[in-house]
Parts: sequence; structure tokens; C-alpha cells
Amino acid sequence: MTAGIPAREDPITHVADLPGRAARFSAWPSWAVPAVVNALRDCGVPSPWAHQAEAASHAYEGRHVVISTGTASGKSLAYQLPVLSRLAAGEKTTALYLSPTKALGADQLRSVSSLDVPGVRAAAFDGDTPMVERDWVRAHANWVFTNPDMLHRGILSAHGRWAPFFRRLGCVVVDECHSYRGVFGSHVALLLRRLRRVAEHYGASPVFVLASATTASPASFASRLTGVPCVAVTDDASPRGARTVALWEPPLLEELTGENGAPVRRSAGAEASRILADLVVEGARSLAFIRSRRGAELAALGARRILSEVDPRLAVTVAAYRSGYLPEERRALEAALLSGRLLGVATTNALELGVDIAGLDAVVLAGYPGTLASFWQQAGRAGRSGDSALVVFVARDDPLDTYLVHHPAALLDRPVESAVLDPSNPYVLAPQLACAVAELPLTVPELEMFGGAAAQEVLAELAEQKLLRRRSSGWYWTSRDRPHADVGIRGTGGEQIAVVESDSGRMLGTVDPGSACFAVHPGAVYLHQGSSYVVDELDLDQGLALVHAENPDWTTTPREIVDISVLSTQEKQDFGGVSVCLGEVAVTSQVVGYLRRRPSGEVLDSTPLDLPEQSLHTRAVWYTISSHLLGPAEPPRAGGRDSGGRRPAGRDSSDHAPADRDSGDLGPVGRNSVGGGAADLDSGDHATAGRESADSGAIARDSGDRAAAVRSPSGRNLADHHAVNRETIVGGLDSGIRNVAGQDPSERGVADRDSSHRDSGGRDSTGSVVTDQGSGGRDSVNRETVADGRPVVAGSAGGVRGSGADGEAGTGGHRVGTESAGTVGTGEETLANGRGPVHEGGRTPGGAGLIPARVPGALHAAEHAAIGLLPLFATCDRWDIGGVSTAWHEDTGEATVFVHDGHPGGAGFAERGYAAIVPWLVATREAIVSCECPTGCPSCVQSPKCGNGNEPLDKAGAVAVLGTVLGALRQHSA
Repeated sequence: MTAGIPAREDPITHVADLPGRAARFSAWPSWAVPAVVNALRDCGVPSPWAHQAEAASHAYEGRHVVISTGTASGKSLAYQLPVLSRLAAGEKTTALYLSPTKALGADQLRSVSSLDVPGVRAAAFDGDTPMVERDWVRAHANWVFTNPDMLHRGILSAHGRWAPFFRRLGCVVVDECHSYRGVFGSHVALLLRRLRRVAEHYGASPVFVLASATTASPASFASRLTGVPCVAVTDDASPRGARTVALWEPPLLEELTGENGAPVRRSAGAEASRILADLVVEGARSLAFIRSRRGAELAALGARRILSEVDPRLAVTVAAYRSGYLPEERRALEAALLSGRLLGVATTNALELGVDIAGLDAVVLAGYPGTLASFWQQAGRAGRSGDSALVVFVARDDPLDTYLVHHPAALLDRPVESAVLDPSNPYVLAPQLACAVAELPLTVPELEMFGGAAAQEVLAELAEQKLLRRRSSGWYWTSRDRPHADVGIRGTGGEQIAVVESDSGRMLGTVDPGSACFAVHPGAVYLHQGSSYVVDELDLDQGLALVHAENPDWTTTPREIVDISVLSTQEKQDFGGVSVCLGEVAVTSQVVGYLRRRPSGEVLDSTPLDLPEQSLHTRAVWYTISSHLLGPAEPPRAGGRDSGGRRPAGRDSSDHAPADRDSGDLGPVGRNSVGGGAADLDSGDHATAGRESADSGAIARDSGDRAAAVRSPSGRNLADHHAVNRETIVGGLDSGIRNVAGQDPSERGVADRDSSHRDSGGRDSTGSVVTDQGSGGRDSVNRETVADGRPVVAGSAGGVRGSGADGEAGTGGHRVGTESAGTVGTGEETLANGRGPVHEGGRTPGGAGLIPARVPGALHAAEHAAIGLLPLFATCDRWDIGGVSTAWHEDTGEATVFVHDGHPGGAGFAERGYAAIVPWLVATREAIVSCECPTGCPSCVQSPKCGNGNEPLDKAGAVAVLGTVLGALRQHSA
């Protein structure tokens, strides 16, 4: 793949050869039925691996168990063996299988059916199951394969029709349980408690068998998910072929520059497309994981275009796969992939947990998938037969990705994260309790199952809304209508939006309602299997988007305005002028228009839109900095304010957790929109963003907790929304000006969200306002130029690169400060261009030394980087979170940087950031300091979807701010 590339342009930053591993076998358990053993042997399983036999025995003997081993370690046999043995023995028992995606469920059903064990009647019951077959499944199937969405809507809501099945329920299999995290995982945790209640009502007490990719603390996580104590099996005895993992940083594009003249790299999507074509030419069966639906489509198109120039016959061996396709399209692609007719597939995470594809030679990951668990799950798709394999991780032009390719230990040597879920989240608990009460009256002893006091408080609120009635024996549902249809478990916010070609009436696919205003607003460009369409009309009430076929030479980018306010502060720590807080915030957002632009970045026009406003109540972590720490030292003024105090500055609202946004990868400058976010994440496949995908089918539709019967206080989920600055005050007057800022040509994508921003204050010297979108954390070094033109590198934080006692820069730059390993400072250099911090004599000791005009840009840049680095400390990706920064916030009265969860009620990510505030901000500062660009680029502080065109951004100021915050935290904490 690197043949012909000059050595000086070699994109490989690191190569790791992971050794293979021999298998450890065990004897078949004595309780295993011979018919089952023989069937497994005929399928090529002479003996079980040790971990399979151990987990299967736990399940057969009635212990709840979670098996947490690597990809392709045969976890399915651990539950197939005990379930099939009981069914083959003629026991009057049933089993239920749950998977996060329909593709995985269909694959596991094929696996069980192929064994042809006597007495086993396995069948699917999901959104793709024809209505005429559903009655047969209820009446005759003894192993039902479904997903959480159908369990919620179609099984528990009508449990009376499933009474014979529930009476004999002996085993519940929860496959790929590590994907149940965040808000989706919290819903599933309560859903499983509802399942246990219903089973107990019919006299059953099923054993739970959970399968998970390698994850931290699997036993405790499985116990939180199911509500029952679980035994963990983690010693992986399966064989593994050797793997070569290559870290790849795309080259800089000399002919193009980004915002403010920043260097631009070739997009990860375009690079992955070329690599995929190279692999196909070599005959290697390969998958390329792309972060967005649009990106997968474009990567497949690019690979086919390259292959058509080599050999037209190879072009047809490459295709795209994503959610949003119709069921018959997905099944045809899966069959072609299994048969080998397709050599290369560009996919979203829809195939991360999907079809068990043996014989893959290589996997390409275009961008970090958000968690190490997902990284290794995707990487493990290659070499699943025990053969050697190649894994190529292609970094996006994004701080976190660039950090990882230059710090391979953070990717290859770090243990996987713990999954985060919070079943006590009231935005989740309220609708789930309503469903539980509607299924069966809820008694006082059962409250403990749902969270005890928290559940009782929620029930009291539901009773006040006249939805429930409290009696001496418990709580009873009072409405004739069941709440299930109006309660979504994936956070998508309502019924799916059907995308229909207006001329023919042909349904092309679906879009979740949370992303509809961005992906299929009137005038938007919509891609489907390589064809382009333009949206004529979006009817949110009817759930319909009408499109016509067109191949325009422009793309569209929606613009929105966003606001944030503090509702309550739950935790607060003061550190001598710096405060760190955790609490609840309210975020509002509205798409107000869109831009049309050519591939060159030229903006053709701006079109206003009239779409509804959305609201999100969630949790956030934020820090505030007093004005005396931000500015240079001055004599106190009347009232004790210094020159930096209370100066109104534009509120920077960016990076609002774009989830499920199609960002138009490979956009105007050929870069991957993934770099900024959000693109149609197949959350049904991988519920990181709380998004529902076609893999959950028609049944997996989410009301966004907006139903009248179960109205969630959160309103709509804004996981995808960027922010906009609120109105600011200049000279004591409210300007009231809403400025929808122009977007930089490097922003890309049909559905990229930008923040517009009401500005009047907070401008830098060029008049730019601050509105943020946030980028992640990558290696960055803060370089400025001194009078003689030589670069000066700011010293790094204590304990990280460049923190030597002499202040020597870690990248070989000139000595610029006096920081020592035990002190976090910002360096004391004065830069000729005035952008660096002033000497110690001109600023408050320990302060940032910034004049007021620099504060908005410094906070803006610090927030961009902090959002991108949080995934290193919380089990999330940057599309699960959002952020806001402002030089003066009306609720805090000080300069403030917010990072918030993108889900109603929060998903635990803000809490992780609050708990890890010091290492998080140290890594953020290191990411900025280690970038070699002079004033900021997409690899450090620039964000590809910043509504203000990444202005103002002050890279040196961000280092100063973070150094000041860290210095205060270390000085004033125990």
C-alpha cells in the first residue's frame, strides 16, 4: 500500500506486530447431549475451547454468567451448547436471544438452524418478520431471536399472548452486551428488569447468559445491566492469528489550505477508499469502517472508480453497507459478502457487530471509532479464521486521532474501558416505569429492582400527571392506551422519517427524526447507494421526506443557533479562582438555514429554513476562571474588577454532540467529514449515540420520550446539535444581533451541523466571534514566532512531554519557560507578534496573562481540544458530547467552558470528565502543545464544523488557560 510513496511522505507512523496465540481445548461437558455435540463436530468444532466449556457449564448449572473474550473467540458456543442441550433433551423450556442489531440476530439464527438439532424450533421475531409468521413464532418457537426494540414493543407490551413462552422461559441470551451503554444501555437495563418481572409473573426464573467483547469489570457491568449477580469468564483460550496493526496519518495537501491558512490533510475517508482499492487489487477480502453513512457511500464510490481504471471487472466487487437500507438490500449485501462475491465493503459500524464473516484478510478503520472496545471489535473482523491479518488505522485530521497515531501506546497498550450506564436517570426511568406498570401493577417490594427511592420519586410524579394510580397494593396504570409505542429506547426522538422518491413513490430508506432536520431538510443533498438526490419537502408530522434524483455539483451544510443555561449545580469545587462544577444544563437548538457550496469550498448562497426548535436537558461538567487569573496584572479598579473582569464575550456554543449526522465525508477539500463529526452513526448497530438504525427495523422506533402518556422532562434529544453563542452585552446594551456566521470551505458535508451565533461581544481584534464545535485531542505543539523568525515551543504541563525542570520544549524547540515537573505553567516568553503570554512581571502570578481581546479565542480553542480528548477518559466518542465556551456566562458570572452529554438526562460522560478533570485537562494541554502548526489546525484546536469558521481561536492562549487551570487545581487541592 505504500509502494511508490516517497520516504519523506511515508504515512505510516507506527507498525505493531501482534503475535498469534495457540488454542487451549477442554473436553465436552458430561451434560452435553450427544446429538448437539455431534452437530457441532460436523460443523468443524472437534472440542470446545476452555473458556467456552467453563461459561457453558455455569449457564447449564443455573448461574448467571458473562463471557468477555476477544473477537472471534467463539462466544456463541457458550450459550448455544446449554440451550441446545436442554431443547434436544426434550425439556419443556424456551430461550430468548437478544442482539443489538438485526444483522447479528439473523446471523446467529442461521448458525443455530444450520446445526439442525432435533427438537429445536428457532425463529426470528423482529421488525423484518412478516405479520403472517408472527403468530406461528408465538405459538411454536422454543428459541426466539429478537432485539431490545421488539422485546419492548412487541413482546412485553403483549405478554399475555406470549404466556406459554414465558412460563417455560429458562434462558435469556444477551449478545454483544458491551454495546448497551449510555442512554441506550440504561434503557436496556430497565427493559431486562421488566423482562424478569414478567417472567416471574408466569412462574419462570431464567438464567442470563451475556456475551461481550473484552471490557473492563465485565461482572459488575453485567450485574448493573441485568440486575442480577453474574459470574465472569475472561480467560480467552481461543487461537488467534498474528496481526499487523499499522497506524497511518494521511499526508498534507500542499495545494489546499484550511481556515485561516491552516494546513489540511487528505481525508481519512479518501485515504481509506484508496487503501481498500489496493487491497481488492491484491485479492484481499477487506472491510473499511467509515464513521458515517455518507462516508461509506463515498468511500465505496471512490474505490470503484479507482478499480474501474485498473480492471472494470473488479469495480463490481466493492459495495457500501450501512443502516437505512431496506431489509432486502441488506440481506443481499450480506449474502454477497459471505459468498465472496464482494471483496471489499465500505461500511459503517453496522458490520461491527453484524454478520460473522470468516476469511477476511484486512480491516481499514477510517477514524477512531470512539472506544477501544469498538476499535478492537472492528479490528478483530480480520483474521477470524485464525489466519494472519492486517489492520490499518487511518487518522482523521482531528486532534484525538492524531494524538493516537503519534502515541501508539494509548491505542495498543491501554486496557479497554468500562461501559457506562445509569438506570436511575429519570429521563430513562420515567418512561420505563410507565411501561412496567402498564404491563403489570408494580408493588412496593419491586421498587428495589428499579432503583428504590429514585423509582418511588418518579412514580409519584407520574401519579401527579394522572398516568398512574397509587393504591395500598401498589401502582396501577390508568390509561386505556399502552405507553410502549411512544417510548423509545434508542433516543432517536420519534418515528423514523421515510425518504421517498417523489416521481416513482419508491422508498429509498429511513432517517431517524433526531437527524432529519440536518440530513433531509428541504434542499439537502441525500446519498443512497451511490446515487444523489435533492430533498424537495420534509414533513415531520407525516414522517416523510420527498426527494428527486439529481447529481448537483454542490453540497449543503445546515446552520443552526444554540443556547445553553445552567439549571442546577450538584457538585462544585473551588481552587483559588478556578471552580470545577457538575450539574444540569438546558440546551436549545434550531436549524435556521443551510449553505450551498461547491467542492472548492465556494459558497453559492445561504437559504433560510423554518424548522422547529429542539430542547435538551442534560448534565455537564464545566470550569470557570476568575478574571484576575485570565488577564495581566493591573491595579485594582473600583469595585475590585480588573481589566479582564465581566467583559461580555460572545458565547461559544459549539460541538453539540452530533450523533447520527451525515457530515458529508470527503467534502469540499477531500477531507473526511468524520473529522468533525457526526454522521449518521448506525446507533442501532452501536448505540453509542443513542441512534436507531435500520438494523432495528420498523419496530425499533423511538418516541424520544415525548408521548403524552410518558412525557419526559427532557424534550428532544439534541445529541447532534452544535451550539450558538447567546446574545451578549456590549457597553451594557443588548445587541440582539444573531449572526449566522459564514462557514469555512473546510467544513464539509451534507448534514454537518454548524453553530451560528448571536454576537456582538467577544470578538477578537479582527471582529471574529466565537462559536464552537469542538475538536478532539491530538498531539499539538504550540509554536509562535519570535522576532528573529525562529519557532518557539511552549513548555508542556508538568508530568507530560516537555515538562523538564529547565523548561526545555519536548519537541526540540527553544527554551521558553521555567516550568518544572511539579508545576504547571504556561511559559514566560514574550512573542514578537503579541500572541504569547506576557512576562511574569506583567500578569498575575499563576495567571494566563491574556488581554481581554484574547480570552474568547483562548477559551474557544481549549474547549475544542477538551471535547476531543474526553473519549480517552469516558466510554464515549465525541459525538456523544457537546460543548460551549464563553468569556462571560450569565449563570456563572465568569469565563466558563462547558462540556455536556448529548443525551436527555445525561449518560454518565460528564461525571467521568468531572472525576478525571486533572488528567483530562493535562492530556488536552499536551495535545495542543505537541502540534507543530503555528497558530492552530484541525489536528489540534480547529473544528471542522465551527459555525464561526474557527475564529477566534488562540492556540497559545489555550495553552495559557489550561496551564492556569491546572496550576490552580494542583496548588489548591489536597
